[in-house]
Amino acid sequence: MENTTLDTNKLSLLEYFYEWEELQPNRIFLRQPEGKKWKDISWKETGSQARRMAAALLDMGLVPGDNVGILSKNCYHWIITDLALMMSGLISVPFYPNQTGDQLSEVIEAGKIKILFVGKLDDWENQQKGVPADLPIISFPHYAGNSLVSNGFQWDVLINRYQPMIGRPVPALKDIWTILFTSGTTGKPKGVMIDFDGPASLMQLEKETNFLGLAHTKHHRFFSYLPLNHIAERLIVAAAAIHTGGSISFGESLQTFIYNLKQTQPTVFMAVPRIWTKFRMGIVSKIPEPLLFNLVKIPFLGHFLKYLLKKNLGLLNAKIRLTGAAPASDSLKVFFDTLGIPIQEVYAMTENCGGCTLMPQNIQKNGTVGKAVPGVKLKIDPQNGEILMQAPWLMRGYFEDDSLTNAVIENNWLHTGDMGKIDDEGYLYITGRITETFKSAKGKFISPATLEFPFAVNDLIEQVCVVGIGLPQPLALINLSEFAQTLPKEEINKRLENTLNEVNQKVSNFEKISSVVILSEPWDVSNGVLTPTLKIKRHRLNQLFSHKFDTWSQSALPIIWE
Repeated sequence: MENTTLDTNKLSLLEYFYEWEELQPNRIFLRQPEGKKWKDISWKETGSQARRMAAALLDMGLVPGDNVGILSKNCYHWIITDLALMMSGLISVPFYPNQTGDQLSEVIEAGKIKILFVGKLDDWENQQKGVPADLPIISFPHYAGNSLVSNGFQWDVLINRYQPMIGRPVPALKDIWTILFTSGTTGKPKGVMIDFDGPASLMQLEKETNFLGLAHTKHHRFFSYLPLNHIAERLIVAAAAIHTGGSISFGESLQTFIYNLKQTQPTVFMAVPRIWTKFRMGIVSKIPEPLLFNLVKIPFLGHFLKYLLKKNLGLLNAKIRLTGAAPASDSLKVFFDTLGIPIQEVYAMTENCGGCTLMPQNIQKNGTVGKAVPGVKLKIDPQNGEILMQAPWLMRGYFEDDSLTNAVIENNWLHTGDMGKIDDEGYLYITGRITETFKSAKGKFISPATLEFPFAVNDLIEQVCVVGIGLPQPLALINLSEFAQTLPKEEINKRLENTLNEVNQKVSNFEKISSVVILSEPWDVSNGVLTPTLKIKRHRLNQLFSHKFDTWSQSALPIIWE
């Protein structure tokens, strides 16, 4: 750690925080909902609490470079903790707040955690079984409606015991900022080490190019609800708010999500495709899509209808609307574009600090995830079609796993694990995952992602996963949406069969899906089918249902109910 400004154009996150803390000490930085009211925390108060906590941590015997865990849903104490760790030279290792005890035990051990912050959680009673008994804990103040955490040191008692740390400690850009454990889609979670130079480079790039659209506006309003240990939320919400001197409002719960969002009316909003899909389903459940599209074309009425929809979604003032973390269907993007709510797709991963490609503003090119952001180089491996990328902000590597690091980064090129192609205009197409491609009984290789995308058009389908290792033809396993569960079985069968026929008309014979299988149990984190970021674990579905694949494959029914 250094106490002087870095000799570079790039500033660390902490330096941006110090700037805004001095320029606007009494301006609101963090907003925490408490029922119908909001608790507002200024930049000055945020800095005071962070400095007190930093002093406490160092007094406990922790030394710069130690790994400190954070286990909590998004809240203002999360952000203050993150700042305190930066100030004290400690490395933040945040975890998904919905991890089970066993999952938590695995990442705590793998992350070499010296102390654990525990906060706003739904199931601490069971999660704490995965926390070693001798691991020191610091508990956030209780959040109403959540688990009571009484373990270890209490936040308020601790910060009231210490005077704020003196000075403005600044990290070296080469220091490790954070270790983010991936969600484990393909197996064991990996600890991605990201230096302070990662966010510093991206923020400097935004200053110079305004590629995301943040640079020309100060005091953006952000709404934080996706897990803060996910690289997208950490960069596009937390870091971006500190970069622009903006404010962060948090969601209180799933039940109050829309209410809190409408009260915030953020200028920047990011959602995974599943959230955008739920927005869409909520709209079309009130106004059928064909009628809606006709109404928005009518002068004056269409303009007013778009205004109402934006306001009721909480997106009236949103200038930057993003989707990422999983592929979004073209139909989803076209739907919101028609309503005057164009969304830009972001394609990136933890290993490249969330910076790879972005759909340019006011452009929607179907089938693509946009163009490389400035500073990124892309190419396709001619041997297997894998997407390779270079950028100044690549991860340092995987924590305590040099062999895996060397397998993923070769000659400064990151192997993304995704398959794709780049067109003449520089737009990137994702065509599948290297590890998910499987061979059918006919000896043909099938990329399931290309078959799954078209199913997203059907609002009866919440999630879909195409499987079929060793089968004559692939199967499509699905979960029905909430909307579908209100419809008669006959109508569901008819509409799903129509979609199945449409998909099969556009693919080669060996790719044609033999049946759509409606699974009875929802896919979620608790049964291991979804990762904490709600991505599907294909290998887990194979484990659970492979013993039924032959029976389903031999059925003559296009639609099968489990």
